[in-house]
Amino acid sequence: MSINPIVIIPVRLGSTRLPQKPLALIEGKPMVEHVWRRACQADVGPVVVATDAEEIAQIVENLGGQTIMTDPELPSGSDRVYAALTQVDPKKNYDVVINLQGDLPNIDPAAIRASINPLTSPDVDVATLAAVIKDESELTNPNVVKIAMALDAAGQGGKALYFSRSLIPHGPGPHYHHIGLYAYRREILERFVTLAPSSLELQERLEQLRLLELGVRFGVELVDQIPVSVDTPEDLERARAALKIAA
Repeated sequence: MSINPIVIIPVRLGSTRLPQKPLALIEGKPMVEHVWRRACQADVGPVVVATDAEEIAQIVENLGGQTIMTDPELPSGSDRVYAALTQVDPKKNYDVVINLQGDLPNIDPAAIRASINPLTSPDVDVATLAAVIKDESELTNPNVVKIAMALDAAGQGGKALYFSRSLIPHGPGPHYHHIGLYAYRREILERFVTLAPSSLELQERLEQLRLLELGVRFGVELVDQIPVSVDTPEDLERARAALKIAA
């Protein structure tokens, strides 16, 4: 099944736990630059940064990248992605939209490429990534989102049944760490941003549950590396250490 993706990176300057985190320097470069470069290296389609801040836009444009300014009052990254999409592609040439969060500075470009694999099946509406949890401390960490999923025959992915901050499923592993990247079929993203938050979404504080409650089918691709998701000063230090080792 042929697909034509675009990558949109939502980047908001304001952050409660880590103010101005997209500008935080890692190996001498702002975090937004690391994410943008890895999206470009993935080479799955054009890369656009959707932001509410001129400082971020200037950094990306100085690198030769494309940016779209979005309303700072938008409620979520998905809303920011859709707002940018309507501006950059009004003729709807792109039928898959990869929402790559701007706080994953060490994500593997190969993982970004892998995210679209489930969409080769017409039965999948949204694709995402997961990796086996190997650090036992993650099992009880509510900041680590877990996926209960039905594995496919090859054991390389499957269908997401539920997402939670709690340990799911019950019992001995394997258990899976959800990586916050989504490859939406365009019509699903268009639908998503028109819907009010659902009860499970509000309870778990996970916006993907809004779609799961509607019966949207999530495909999951398993990858080896869990990228550092930077939300706190401690996460930032972990990202700096990871990228220093990689360098």
